[in-house]
This record gives sequence, C-alpha cells and structure tokens, in this order.
Amino acid sequence: MFLIYANYSYGLEIVDKYLVEHRAFLDKYFEKNKLVFSGSRVPRTGGVIICKAETRLEVQEILSEDPFYKNKAVEYEIIEFNATKFMKGLESIL
Repeated sequence: MFLIYANYSYGLEIVDKYLVEHRAFLDKYFEKNKLVFSGSRVPRTGGVIICKAETRLEVQEILSEDPFYKNKAVEYEIIEFNATKFMKGLESIL
C-alpha cells in the first residue's frame, strides 16, 4: 500500500482549472481497484490518496496520468507502508 501526499504547487485559482479532469483520473483508478481513498487536505493545500499498487513504479505510472501532475500543479510524496492494523470491515481492500 502507498500513502500519497499531494502538495499544490499553485493557488486554488490554478489548481481548480484541472479539478474536473483530476476527478475523472481518480474515477478511472477507483474503477480499476487501485485507489482505496482520496480527498483534499484541510486546509486545501493538497490532497491525500491511498493506493493499492504492487510497486512504487506502478504508483508513479498511475500518477503520471493525473492532470494535476501533467500541468505541474502538484508535487507528490509517496510513502510505502504495510497495513498491519485496520478497521473491521476493511479486510477486503488489503
């Protein structure tokens, strides 16, 4: 599993230009069961994504399709982790 911190490179007036396309990108990978959770940070300075991928390279390939990334509106920090404890009912996502 991978935790992805997204930090916006620009203000929201620039980021929001790509928001519809970004959400379509997220939908694509939710449908492929690669994304587990996603959402904006509070305050809205970026976002957080939990990705179920086999390798860091796979995560990077997925993120390379993100319109935010393509337009240099975001920088990613990718953290690999092993989910050893989790809320009851989430077993199927691991």
